[in-house]
Amino acid sequence: MSDASKFMKTITVLNGPNLNMLGLRQPHIYGASTLDDVENLCAETAFELGLGIDFRQSNIEGELVSWIQECRGRSAGIIINPAGYTTTSIAMLDALLIADQPVIEVHITNIHKREEFRHHSYISKVATGVICGLGVAGYALAMRAMAGILADQQEDDQ
Repeated sequence: MSDASKFMKTITVLNGPNLNMLGLRQPHIYGASTLDDVENLCAETAFELGLGIDFRQSNIEGELVSWIQECRGRSAGIIINPAGYTTTSIAMLDALLIADQPVIEVHITNIHKREEFRHHSYISKVATGVICGLGVAGYALAMRAMAGILADQQEDDQ
């Protein structure tokens, strides 16, 4: 590990269930980009911003909860697309509260224009901000927003 990378702030990007099927799953709704495309977009944006990323996806709620818990003291912020767990996971909400760091919630589609059950988000209760409906570009916007939040925190700490 180089001296520069030792001091690089890492952003954890977590993706929930079925996002591994991007590009195949209802492309008329979610677009043609794959999760690999999203990871590449996040990596390119992080590099441009001088940030590191830890990019992960799971279909298992408990695994996502464990990863969120691991973020405390290990990453500077969390960008999360909870996908199907958005409307159901109190466990993820509780883990994000424990993580005690900025959280940005991302959704590829505008969840407020979709079925009524998708309008409620447990994750929004703890999120610093929410980006939805801008396709996979929302991830790059979230990375930029997180960089700004972290810069503001650093200024406050000085």
